This record gives sequence, structure tokens and C-alpha cells, in this order.
Amino acid sequence: MEKDTEHRSEEQAVRIPAGAIELEGNLGVVEGAQGVVLFAHGSGSGRSSPRNLYVARVLRQAGLSTLLIDLLTAEEEALDLRTRQLRFDIGLLAERLVGATSWLRDDPGTQNMRIGYFGASTGAGAALVAAAERPDEVSAVVSRGGRPDLAGEALSRVEAPTLLIVGGSDVPVIGMNEEALGRMYVEKRLEIIPGATHLFEEVGALEEVARLAAWFRRYLVSRD
Repeated sequence: MEKDTEHRSEEQAVRIPAGAIELEGNLGVVEGAQGVVLFAHGSGSGRSSPRNLYVARVLRQAGLSTLLIDLLTAEEEALDLRTRQLRFDIGLLAERLVGATSWLRDDPGTQNMRIGYFGASTGAGAALVAAAERPDEVSAVVSRGGRPDLAGEALSRVEAPTLLIVGGSDVPVIGMNEEALGRMYVEKRLEIIPGATHLFEEVGALEEVARLAAWFRRYLVSRD
């Protein structure tokens, strides 16, 4: 693994207001960064997901700041583990992403950065709904093994360039991504990683995800 020597970064625990509750997160601000990527987890995952931690580290090495948050509180997560309902409450998850986006706009360390969303599983659907709600603030979206189809009618309103990444062996999800792609009218691309399953646990699969996530640099970094 390449050490983070080119771009100095500082990580800190943060609490983000979301209505009557607060969400816990980890903010990694890279010195001189022009963009920040907000991670939207789904399906029982959170800010401690080793897969998203890896991708976030690669993005910081590439000069982008990152914010990983838990979209559910500990109590909600415990309820969701029993019912599996909240992870599919796309409206709730999107609302919290919009709140985190406002927080990034208000935070002195990130307020001038372009914002991108990295969504995984059901978090991808929420990211696209939130992107449709904040077209002037969200500059790019990347989905990993996501359910963009869950964004429903919001897909046609997304203005941010969107990259969908799916494992080649994740057959049902490939179809869901193809269906969602057909309902979007922005710059868009579907990348299928041969041999990868839903969690991208195969050798080299997650590294390929991180490489493709360089999509963010196109839209979050100035070409001046």
C-alpha cells in the first residue's frame, strides 16, 4: 500500500446534526484539497466499513478530502439489524445526506470544496436522491455495488455526472444498474469488474474500484 506522503491530511471524529439526532462521522481533510467525497453506506454498513475505509484512504492519497458517516444512529442500527427496514428507507437516508452536505458547506475546513457522493448498496439510491435535491452542490456521484434503482423518479433529475460500478458476478445488481442508467440523462457510465461479487472481496477487485473512483478528480478538481 502506498503511504500517504504526497498529500498531508488530518482526520477527526465529528458529529453532524440531523433533526433531533446527531450522526457520527470521520472527516479527513487533505491540505489544499479542492473536493470532498461524502460516503453513503447502506445495508447495515457504516463508517467503519473496511471496504469504504480503503477507498477513502486512496482518495485522500489522490488529494481529495473524505467524510464517512453513519447514516443511522446506534439505536436505529440495532432496530435495522432485526427488521432490515431502515436501510431501505431511501427518503430518510437521503434526507440525512442532504443534512451532511449542508454541514460540509458550513464547516470552515470544507466549505469551499466541491462535493461528491460515494454510495454503496442502498446508500447509492440515497446518494442519487440527495444529488437530485442538491443539484448546485453535488458535482459527482460514484456507486459501488449499489442500488441506484431505489432512487426511483429522482434518477431523471440527477445532474451530477454518475459512475456505476458493479461486480461481474453480481448478476441481479447488474440488471438493476442497467435499468437505472437508462433513466438518467446526465453524463453517466457503467463499469463492470469481471469476476467480482457484491462485496468486491476478490483479489484486486477493490483496488479496481478505487482506481475507477478517480472519476471524482474529473469533477472535483479544477483543471486550471
